[in-house]
Amino acid sequence: MDLTGKKSVITGASQGIGEAIARCLAESGAEVILLDVLEEQLDEKVKDFKSNGWKAAAYTVDVSDLSQVEKTAEIIFEKYQRIDHLVNNAGITRDNLLMRMKEEEWDAVLAVNLKGVFNLTKTFIRHMIKNRYGRIVNISSVVGMMGNAGQSNYSASKAGVIGFTKSIAREIASRGITVNAVAPGYIATAMTEKLDDQVKKMFIDMIPAKRFGTPEEVAQVVKFLLSDESAYITGQVININGGMLM
Repeated sequence: MDLTGKKSVITGASQGIGEAIARCLAESGAEVILLDVLEEQLDEKVKDFKSNGWKAAAYTVDVSDLSQVEKTAEIIFEKYQRIDHLVNNAGITRDNLLMRMKEEEWDAVLAVNLKGVFNLTKTFIRHMIKNRYGRIVNISSVVGMMGNAGQSNYSASKAGVIGFTKSIAREIASRGITVNAVAPGYIATAMTEKLDDQVKKMFIDMIPAKRFGTPEEVAQVVKFLLSDESAYITGQVININGGMLM
C-alpha cells in the first residue's frame, strides 16, 4: 500500500501506538504531521523521522481544547493545503473504581479521549468534504466494547468513540470520506510495561493468542484503513485483541 503524496495527521504521536502509526505511514511514503502535548518528545521523533529521509513535522496541541485545535489546523492547512488522513489516537487513563473516582478524573479522560476526537474531526472534516476525499481512523479500545472494572471513564470514552465513528461515517459516506475505528486489546507499550508480572500473566491468560499485541500490528491495520484499498469500508470497528473479544 503506497501512500506517497498523502498527508496524514496523527494525534498522540509522540509515543506508543501513535508513534508506530506515524512511523508506518511515513515508511509508506506519507507526509506525517505529528500532534501531541509532549513537545520535547515530538521534536525528537521528527528528527528521527527526518534522519530516515521521511517527511515529517510536529505541532504541540492539547486536543481537548477546540480553540487550540482550530489554530493548529489553520497553520497546517496554510502549509499543506490539504489533509488526506486523520488518525485520532490521543488518549489518557485515570483509572479508579467508580466509588473512588474524582470528578476531575472522569472529566479529564472524557475531554481528551472523546471530546478530542470531536474537536479534530469537526475541524478537519470540512476540508475533506470540500476535497471530496478523506480517511479518518479513530482509536477505540477493547474495553469500550466489553468494559473493565476500574476504568468506567476510559471505557465510556472509548465506547463513545465507536458511536461517534458510526454516526459520522453515515453523515459523510457520500462525500468520498470513510470513517472507521480500531479497537486494540492489550498492546505492549510503555504503559503495559509498567504492570507487574502477576498482572501481565492475568491479562495474557485472558487472551487466546497468549501474548500482548504490538503497536506495529495496530499500525498496519490503520494503514490499510487509510489506503485506497479500503475505499468501500466505513463505519466499522476492527478488533485487534488476539481473540480476547470475539
